[in-house]
Amino acid sequence: MQIDFHHAVTYVAARLAGMDHTKADIIAYAAQYVDDATNHGYIRFNNGVTYSRVASAHKMLDYSNFSELANHRAWVPFHFLPGNDLKKAGENHDNRFIYRLVCRPGSYVAQDMVRDCILDRNRPYGLHRLGVTMHSYIDTWAHYGFCGTAHEINRANDITTLNADGSEVRDRNIKERLAGFFKGVFDNVASDFVDTVQPLGHGAVLSYPDMPYLRWKYKNGLGDTIVRDNPRDFMAAAQAMYQAIARFRLGEPDAPVAPMAEKDRNTIAELTMAFADADGDLRHKKWLDAIAGGAFSFGKQKVSYTPKGEGSWKYQALATDKAKDDDHEVFPYRDCFLASDWKLFHDAAIAHRFNVVHHILLRYGICVGTG
Repeated sequence: MQIDFHHAVTYVAARLAGMDHTKADIIAYAAQYVDDATNHGYIRFNNGVTYSRVASAHKMLDYSNFSELANHRAWVPFHFLPGNDLKKAGENHDNRFIYRLVCRPGSYVAQDMVRDCILDRNRPYGLHRLGVTMHSYIDTWAHYGFCGTAHEINRANDITTLNADGSEVRDRNIKERLAGFFKGVFDNVASDFVDTVQPLGHGAVLSYPDMPYLRWKYKNGLGDTIVRDNPRDFMAAAQAMYQAIARFRLGEPDAPVAPMAEKDRNTIAELTMAFADADGDLRHKKWLDAIAGGAFSFGKQKVSYTPKGEGSWKYQALATDKAKDDDHEVFPYRDCFLASDWKLFHDAAIAHRFNVVHHILLRYGICVGTG
């Protein structure tokens, strides 16, 4: 998923689940910042204090370093949560191990991840961790069928866009309209190049899994034909996220939660299809305009997101407007750092990654070898 769902729809789901604006804003910012926290390593301050942050993403547009893409520790815990072939912990498995690494919508693994987040909600970074968890959680709907390791299953051929009735779209310009992933002209060669060099995640199908309005199909590297209905899947993700946030607010992972109000649910579905732009940033702006205009039952609310530079969490914590830090840079220390949203996000990301890799996945007999 892209910024329209990870930020705007996460905010909507949080408000509908009973969170006030301030809390929903933190949850939504953290959910999106998972895709924007691409720096890692130590932060050094001028008073001798140090802090080690975690990178929760690697910019997919940077195809120059496939080794780093393949070995980066972000993909499995944050974006391609293994679905254990939709089996519970301890159940027998008939398929190859690779099928257990593939994302599956709302899997038992994903449910355990949400449960652990709720039970740990009273930490100073509780809301930030909820945002991180929601990013990984709803990505199980967008990224299902793919895994966060380099494997043939991620290869894709015969990619075809579909109409609502399942028939193939007879539009020769569809690939140009889907060019938002590259912010330029769509190039078949780019997809083939990524697929050939390193079949990682959904790189071979580029942004198809992240377009909320798109229906499509493809043949994976194992020869299976996969049919995808993004509008259906994204609505299921939005509903699941709403329920998870409501349970977090109640502090009870098994609390009964009524479905999202029909009017709000219909509004999300309508806007998902109405904002059919290839550029995720443009869709995001339209979502924020709809929120500001009072499209949902919680009323009018101005919401914004600034990942880097003045006004961002990072700027507030480190007083820097740089998108990428110099390894030798020394930052001015301020007392507000320890309670800053930027630090709390990284605390949450570290806790999330450790819990997923060293606790949850191990319950399912899955060892992915990341730290």
